[in-house]
Formats: sequence, C-alpha cells, structure tokens
Amino acid sequence: MREPEIWQRARREAPRRSTLPQLFARDLAPLTIALTLMNACTLFGWWSFNLWLPSYLQEPEGRGGVGLRIVSSSAMIVVMQIGMWLGYITFGFVSDWIGRKRTYITYLLTAALLLFVYTSVRAPLALLVLGPFVAFFATGYFSGFGTVTAEIFPTSIRGTAQGFTYNAGRVVSAAAPFTVGTLAHTHGFGTALSISSLAFLLAALMWIWIPETKGRQLA
Repeated sequence: MREPEIWQRARREAPRRSTLPQLFARDLAPLTIALTLMNACTLFGWWSFNLWLPSYLQEPEGRGGVGLRIVSSSAMIVVMQIGMWLGYITFGFVSDWIGRKRTYITYLLTAALLLFVYTSVRAPLALLVLGPFVAFFATGYFSGFGTVTAEIFPTSIRGTAQGFTYNAGRVVSAAAPFTVGTLAHTHGFGTALSISSLAFLLAALMWIWIPETKGRQLA
C-alpha cells in the first residue's frame, strides 16, 4: 500500500523518529496530559464496572448484589452487549454530526448518570431495561479515540502520541479490579461500582482542556 502524502511529507520534513519527550513540548504537553488522564478515567471506569458486573448481579442482596441466578444475569449481560455494539457503531456518525467534543462529553456524562442509577436499583426489569443504555454510553466513546488523537497531534508524532495516551491509561486501569473488589468487600457493590460513575465524570471534565477537532485539517 502507498503511504498517504501527508505522511510522506512529514517524513521528508522531519526524518528522525518521534520520541516521547516531544509529546511534552510546551505546545503539546497540556493536550498530552489531558488526553492521557481522560483515557485513564474512561478505562478505569470501563474495567471496574464490566469486570465486576457478573458478580454484582449474582451476589446476594445481603452482600450488596442483586441476587440473580446465573441464567438471568447472563441474559442481562448479553442484552448489554447489544447496546455496547450499537454504541460503537453510532459514535462516529454522531460525532460527525455534532462534533467530537460534544459527543464525547455527552456519552461520558450520560454513562456516569446511568451507572449511578444502575447500581442503585435492584428490580430485575429495571436493570434489564437500563443495561443496553448503560453499555451504549459507557463504551461507545472508544470508537472516537483514534479520530480525536489523529486530529490533535501532528503526523510526525501521531503514532507515539496515540500509543502513549492510550496505554498509559491502560496502566492506570489495572488498579480498577483491585479497587472495586476491595470496596465491594468492605462497603458493598453499590458503593464500589459508584467509582465507575465517578471515573466517567472525571473523564468528561478532562474535555475542558481538549479542543474540538471536527473539520480540522490534519497537520
């Protein structure tokens, strides 16, 4: 495959490989930090909720769970997967319509609210109805990560920027299972999973420092 002209031009103008310190140059450091923190929060929220969701649905109410049987909880998770899939495939269309920033913030704030509600109710029917919407908003934003970072960072360091801002978040998210598990043991699943809601709220706040990139020409 022939490389895009913008990439070939960047290689001619800046032939040396991009390095991590370039991401923290004066003009890029605020964006690098904001995107890294935003991804860290979204990944922390996603893993803390999705990893412990089966346990939350199956644990007895005395331990802070819902007390569903395995078959019922599995059915709810399957329904949530449908919502997740729809969230992934529609994010791009919505962000092209109203902008990356507004779409990201809408998804994250809605995810924070719905997760808080989801972990506050115990009625199986309410959980079944809420589940697809929770999954839709709490995962759909992942489809926008590559687009946003590609439109923010110049071609010469784009690969390094995407790798760092995403994978640094993955490192932080490794603490999610332990954090939620510990809180669930000491304070119950409702309190523990509310951490996911808080993480999505913090991720939305990070967009104060991330600009809108819809229609921006690649540098």
